[in-house]
Amino acid sequence: MLSATQVMSGPQNFRQEVARRFTAAPGWSAQGVRLMDFATDGTPRGLVGGKWFELRAAGWRELPTLDSKSEREFVLADVGGAAVTVPLAWADVKQVVRTTPATWVVTPTDVLRVRAGRVESYGWSGTGKINQLAVGPDGAVVVASDVGLFLRRADQANWEREQVHDGLGRAWAVSHVLGVAFDTEGRLWFATKAGVGCRAADVWKFYEGKDGLPWNDFTSVAAGPDGDIWFGTHLGAIRWDGREFHYRQGLRWLPHDDVRAVAVDAQGTAWFVTAGGVGSIERRPMTLAEKAEFYEDEIDRHLRRTPFGYVDGAPLQTPGEKSTASPTDSDNDGLWTAMYGAGECFAYGATKGAKPQGRATAAFEALRFLQKVTQGGTPAPPKGYVARTIRPVEEPDPNVGRVEADRGKQKDDAMWKAYEHRWPKSADGKWYWKSDTSSDELDGHYFFHALYYDLVAETALEKARVREVVRDLTDHLIAHDFSLREHDGKPTRWGIYGPKSLNGDPRWWAERGLNSLSILSYLAVAEHLTGDAKYAAASRELIDRQGYAQNLMFAKVQSGPGSGNQSDDEMAFMCYYTLLRCSKDAALKNIVRSSFFAYWQIEAAERNPFFNFAYAAVSLGQTMNGVWGAFPVSPLADWHADAVGALYGFPLDRLNWGHQNSHRLDLVPLDSARSIDFYEPGNRGRGYRVDGKVLPVENRHFGHWNTDPWRLDSGGHGNKLDAGTVFLLPYYLGLYHGFVAKP
Repeated sequence: MLSATQVMSGPQNFRQEVARRFTAAPGWSAQGVRLMDFATDGTPRGLVGGKWFELRAAGWRELPTLDSKSEREFVLADVGGAAVTVPLAWADVKQVVRTTPATWVVTPTDVLRVRAGRVESYGWSGTGKINQLAVGPDGAVVVASDVGLFLRRADQANWEREQVHDGLGRAWAVSHVLGVAFDTEGRLWFATKAGVGCRAADVWKFYEGKDGLPWNDFTSVAAGPDGDIWFGTHLGAIRWDGREFHYRQGLRWLPHDDVRAVAVDAQGTAWFVTAGGVGSIERRPMTLAEKAEFYEDEIDRHLRRTPFGYVDGAPLQTPGEKSTASPTDSDNDGLWTAMYGAGECFAYGATKGAKPQGRATAAFEALRFLQKVTQGGTPAPPKGYVARTIRPVEEPDPNVGRVEADRGKQKDDAMWKAYEHRWPKSADGKWYWKSDTSSDELDGHYFFHALYYDLVAETALEKARVREVVRDLTDHLIAHDFSLREHDGKPTRWGIYGPKSLNGDPRWWAERGLNSLSILSYLAVAEHLTGDAKYAAASRELIDRQGYAQNLMFAKVQSGPGSGNQSDDEMAFMCYYTLLRCSKDAALKNIVRSSFFAYWQIEAAERNPFFNFAYAAVSLGQTMNGVWGAFPVSPLADWHADAVGALYGFPLDRLNWGHQNSHRLDLVPLDSARSIDFYEPGNRGRGYRVDGKVLPVENRHFGHWNTDPWRLDSGGHGNKLDAGTVFLLPYYLGLYHGFVAKP
């Protein structure tokens, strides 16, 4: 068996996709671009109203030497060192193809060849409209037309219809071809409504939805320098990387989904002429460490709230403008800051860098304050209680109208609490702090505190401060029948871990497994940090007399992949990891390994790097001992490739742009009859790719790992900036455990 430190991802270098949208300049209208071309030095050029503009560092500028004299003339740039006027209406030109030694100009009805300053027709004799032209490495010219795929060899004067068959008795009718291109290996690609065909060594291969092709309403095809092929469609763009298709749709990637033409420059940047203007997707060399630093800088500049630096996403005053971020409090500031801080703990454990040490320490102080701010005021909960979040008293009073709103929520949730002072004031009168703290908050706190104590806190004073926080909170839970008791003398809505409720109240049966797992992980952390035997004794009481180890065997009520609540998954993985790392109870850990293995198998299709790395960190090379002997619980195939692939794939753009996927051909609907969501039984519009896994992170947006990855479409208008914690936590976790190579 491999150990955790023997599994490496290889080099951190990869190509990060970076999208740009281009706006107006003097004389330039991105929406008016007819086609894209490139100068001999690779500079992008766009044809607008018969005039050529090129993109320089200062923006788009007109090339007056290439100005058309009339609408009946098309000026072709840099042919034989000089501009050539082609006797065509510029509005009729669909495509310019540059080869050596000729340049080809394509209209819907003709093909012109320009050589040494001379313009000649290439004798297109087809009856159908030309959609695109491609020139092969041997000089053969191929036309995609409304009546088929035609080829004219360099030594021939006639066009021949291409026959498409795979040599195995299968042939495809190619009557309406929408695009064509040769890749850098000389393979011929064409696109039709039926799918995509590729010929290599006279053998054809065909790709449909079942083969991973996302969409088929094609407009053009373009080859990249690394063997990539780009496809424009009326609903997004598609890239073939030699192994699989990648779909790019929505304002995160394109100015408009209607892609009318695609061109790829020598560096591999794809340029798109769309109904909403010109855009590009650059594949920029980057390392995972550089990507992490990008997100770190974005958090530091835009997303920290209050002097304590709570971390979460923030609404934007101007959509798309990150500089207008205006952070506000959220229900789960403690959880999100804890998960961010946990990542920094892993980062410091792996690198011993000053920056992650400072960030982790700041996160500890922020979380510690959520415990201290609740004490001394009126009303005040018992010692150890942790608030959800805080907000300064200068902001509007959050208690106004709150009771009425809570009573409204009770119509859907009879156990929801409605009471005065959901937001009490701190003793010094400077802060409102939010009560009714949830179990997911505590999961985050304990997950973080154990890591901070082990990996970051170094001095006796630092460790003592962590022990104090954990001791006070854990003693509070034990003293109040394993519940989080607040200032009204009652438990919070979700902070209930005691056996009277979990084992005896039918309203709590759905939470029994997860909350049993949570409280046992809390007690393990408390014993781990303090060495106090009373926490181990409390754990044994819950295990031996109340059946909590059996409870956690089924930590979530679910019926298979995609069922249940994703917040529970996020919580469970933090608790499993923490319990297996901190517990000294070998018998309990044996049971937990079995439970975690079953849970992770259900989650494996979600391509979640946090889940995969957290599971592998405590399970790789491990076994669970049962009545029939030892059973291996190492993660199954693809766990590492899926995790690292997600880290590579995360867009740098963390704005909440919407995504549309439900129309795709490469999807399978999630069978709601077999995968019942017990929290939202009417949940629809969900599915996965034909490879059996959820959509890649590039095709969806989410602020946290508690978002449903099976949902196909999502809203959003670029009016919120979300934190890069979803990348940073799994990346640093993988870095610490050796699943990702260090910089």
